[in-house]
Amino acid sequence: MSPVMSSGAQADELRDAVQADMPGLMELYRDLHAHPELSFEEVRTAAKLAARMRELGFEVTEKVGRTGVVAVMANGPGPVVMLRADMDGLPVVEQTGLPYASTQTATPASGVTTGVMHACGHDTHMAGWIGAARQLAARKDEWSGTLVMIGQPAEEVGLGALAMLEDGLYTRFPKPDFALSFHDAAQFPAGTIGYSPGFALANVDSVDITVPGVGGHGAYPHTARDPIVLASAIVMKLQTLVSRESSPLDPAVVTVGSFHSGAKHNIISDEAKLQLTVRSYGDDSRKLLLDGIARIARGEAIAAGMPEDRMPTVTVEDPYTPATYNDPDFTETVMAGFRDRFGDDRVMQVPSVMGGEDFGQFRRADPDDVESLIFWIGGVPQERMEAAARGEAELVSLHSPYWAPDAEKVIATGAEALAAAALRLMPVSGG
Repeated sequence: MSPVMSSGAQADELRDAVQADMPGLMELYRDLHAHPELSFEEVRTAAKLAARMRELGFEVTEKVGRTGVVAVMANGPGPVVMLRADMDGLPVVEQTGLPYASTQTATPASGVTTGVMHACGHDTHMAGWIGAARQLAARKDEWSGTLVMIGQPAEEVGLGALAMLEDGLYTRFPKPDFALSFHDAAQFPAGTIGYSPGFALANVDSVDITVPGVGGHGAYPHTARDPIVLASAIVMKLQTLVSRESSPLDPAVVTVGSFHSGAKHNIISDEAKLQLTVRSYGDDSRKLLLDGIARIARGEAIAAGMPEDRMPTVTVEDPYTPATYNDPDFTETVMAGFRDRFGDDRVMQVPSVMGGEDFGQFRRADPDDVESLIFWIGGVPQERMEAAARGEAELVSLHSPYWAPDAEKVIATGAEALAAAALRLMPVSGG
């Protein structure tokens, strides 16, 4: 598909309208920031977003994919454009010192009660999404088509997009021709827009390896089969998957994030457990890494003399988070509009990252008919950016308990960008 882009509303007029809405959007943001909810627990958040969308005239359905929100506005013939915001927070104790900092607590699947924080900026996503909805609802004479706006749960655990799709997102509601979303960024100046054509974010696999051994006394290792030594050999051999088996031109990551075995100095354990995160872009690359992990685990066990009934077991978590792919032509079409609107100094192509985002599921569900784009909006306050450039401060990352973006710039840019893109993608007939 190749959308015909209309001129839409003039930049200054749309920008002024967004700015007029900012006091209310910032009030919403502060409320969302102070009341984060964990993945699939976004009950209060979803209800608040659903109520706002009903007030704007959308047909709203709640509890799609457990806690997701779908808001539809049909406005004549034309393409279907889907705008997505993710809703969940993280099990992080906030340390920003903001006057509206979260004091919420919850007990995630780990069973350990923890603080909850919007440490990934989903509160800015939601406020910008509402801002775009307000502009599009007020400008129905400027676009023609169907607008589908979704509040997605559980992005942080990589399951929310799939849950909504499995609950009939593309059958119960209009299936999008174009899907767009933005994410705040902790490495770019506030209000700038970054984009990556093609693969933008990676496949994310969580892999568990259980390595059996034969326990015994640490003073008599010859009477045992030490699983720590075997697991250590597996860890070292895994490094060759990226350095010697994967193409140097094909990004890949195999990281062992956890190694657990034993409980006392002089006891050889009978088991070791490894937890891995595995990152790739293409399906073939993913298969190479996962097959290699299973082969290395078994091969090292054989070399260590382990019997067949004591081979390591490799478990790949399912479902996994698939890579997010930005359709290149569609990306350039949208970014050309952004450059016209925001200027070349605010819109830049940036490198892809090995982080994960389940927004990719929406294109993957129908890659022949759904074109998608996720872009970044910088959130680093200008004074912080300048201090970091002078070496006087360090930038914190997303998921940090200290992440406090310049929310006003992120929200204003996000609202304007989403609204402008939708207006251009859904021109009035003859426009």
